[in-house]
Amino acid sequence: MLPVYICEDDEQIRRAERLYLEKQILIEDYDMEIALCTGSPEALLDCLAKDQRQGVYFLDVELKGASMDGFRLGQEIRKRDARGFLIYVTAFADLAFETFRYHLEALDYICKQNPEQMYAGLSRCLKSIVERVEREQGEQQEYFTVKTLDVVRHIPLNEILYFTTGEGTHRIALYARQERLDFIGSMQELEERLGEDFIRVHRAYLVRADQIAQIDRKDREFILKNGEHCPYSRSMSKRLLESAAVRARK
Repeated sequence: MLPVYICEDDEQIRRAERLYLEKQILIEDYDMEIALCTGSPEALLDCLAKDQRQGVYFLDVELKGASMDGFRLGQEIRKRDARGFLIYVTAFADLAFETFRYHLEALDYICKQNPEQMYAGLSRCLKSIVERVEREQGEQQEYFTVKTLDVVRHIPLNEILYFTTGEGTHRIALYARQERLDFIGSMQELEERLGEDFIRVHRAYLVRADQIAQIDRKDREFILKNGEHCPYSRSMSKRLLESAAVRARK
């Protein structure tokens, strides 16, 4: 069940949001529950410390009298729930671009000046979240969880291309389709943790097997599906060729 959190400084609007969301959850039989409805960012963060589930967050931006605004709160939520759904409900339509500046990956930005538009936006978000969760569950997607700086990230395994040793002791660089992350770790521990889907092709490289498109035996390197070239060690030649043969038969 997905917990739903509301953080809004206006008590009247906060109550209206809660009543509407509760009604929609009941009518549509969504697997959700209102976990907290508050005007305090601290209360929301305290609640998250006790509940590690992926959540849905309807946040105001301004939060008058609070210690942080909605964008800063969104950043704190991301540290605790990297896959949560952030939705901003505010009167300031021109601040929508701020969610991108703060790298919050917000699902939507709803203006609350018009109640009918606000309710339509709330309903739209609930439906979108349910569809996305059902799709992910249907795909049975697996994730690689990593802590970089003070943020916990969940990267879909099928998005990862390879890992390589980074600069400095115990530094690992993760290369995914659209991003690169650095974290502290061990190649040996990664190899054991990730299993047969990844191949240790070199002392410094751990590659997702199904991303290898071609093996260049002359230059002793492999070419990934995205065109990148990476070296492999002589001792791994046999295993790489065996893996390529197995994939070719599938």
